[in-house]
Amino acid sequence: MRILSVVALAAAGLAATSASAQTSDGNGSSFRGFRAEVQAGGDRFQSQGKNDQNFAFGGAVGFDGIIKDKFVIGPEFSYWRGRGTNVSAGINGGTIDHKSFNELGAGIRAGYLVNPKVLVYGIGGYVSDEQRKAYSGTATEAGFYDHVHTDGYQVGAGAEYSLTERFYVGAGYRYANYADHTSRQRLFASAGVRF
Repeated sequence: MRILSVVALAAAGLAATSASAQTSDGNGSSFRGFRAEVQAGGDRFQSQGKNDQNFAFGGAVGFDGIIKDKFVIGPEFSYWRGRGTNVSAGINGGTIDHKSFNELGAGIRAGYLVNPKVLVYGIGGYVSDEQRKAYSGTATEAGFYDHVHTDGYQVGAGAEYSLTERFYVGAGYRYANYADHTSRQRLFASAGVRF
């Protein structure tokens, strides 16, 4: 949780710097200010040498500031609802069921304006994933049930297109690696609004 607080403070400072930098912007781009978007697409949760692919959804809020008419930078906070489940056999019998639920993320997004309507970007930051790991047990071995939150990092890239001054669509990819040796990949489409 301390990592999330540090990222949030850094992001707030970066947003303030970006906001002051964008006042001199004259390129006519709408990629500035606060934004909120919904996301939906494919989710691949990897654990125990297996992976499970599902449809998932989420969203993000952020702030974009423009520097030197071409560079866009700012913080992003995200939520992703995946339901990936990997089931494998235990060493002495029984089954191990490893499931992922909700992922929360905080990162810094930096991009380049190809033209006033098209942004390509990269993102990196922190993530926390809610997971469950359960072992069914055997006649001679007790089962268990663990519900945990595991931290990690995320990296990704994407592109956005401004439909109007306020509305935009996009597509993106994220890779998240968690501290319990699990990971997630997601490919999504997005639609958002700027304030």
